[in-house]
Amino acid sequence: MVRNTRRALSAAVVGSVLLAATVHAADGPHDDAIKARQAMFQLYSHSSGILGDMAKEKREYDAELASEAANNLSAVVNLGQSTFWPQGSDDATDGNAKTRALPAIWETFPAINEKNQALKDAVAALLPVAGNGLDALQGAMGDVGGSCKGCHDDFRAEKK
Repeated sequence: MVRNTRRALSAAVVGSVLLAATVHAADGPHDDAIKARQAMFQLYSHSSGILGDMAKEKREYDAELASEAANNLSAVVNLGQSTFWPQGSDDATDGNAKTRALPAIWETFPAINEKNQALKDAVAALLPVAGNGLDALQGAMGDVGGSCKGCHDDFRAEKK
């Protein structure tokens, strides 16, 4: 019961953040999509940061918080993203909001879909074990981090 309530609350929060990110008028042709996906990535970062800090023992392990963060991460990685990635919403197209998305994303769409699926699979494996102790969390976080790194290495520009 508590877990279902948390999932419903997590989904509501995720939806609210993404809606807020897309409500503002945009200047560039793809700014709304860019802002929506950046909001999604902020939520990825927040939840995975909590879990990663616990796994690296930079933060005290808390089973309840680990479960909550894993549920939130699962909710976010399973969002439908088709409207977040229009062709041309990259860092090389003039007029876009600031983004680090490389044009290679659209040149290799099967590859990016495979990497996205790897993230979903890693988070699905993390979800049932995050609250089962530090060792279980540490064992699952490597695949989550690796799947994130796979996209960052190939499809995200360096910070300027």
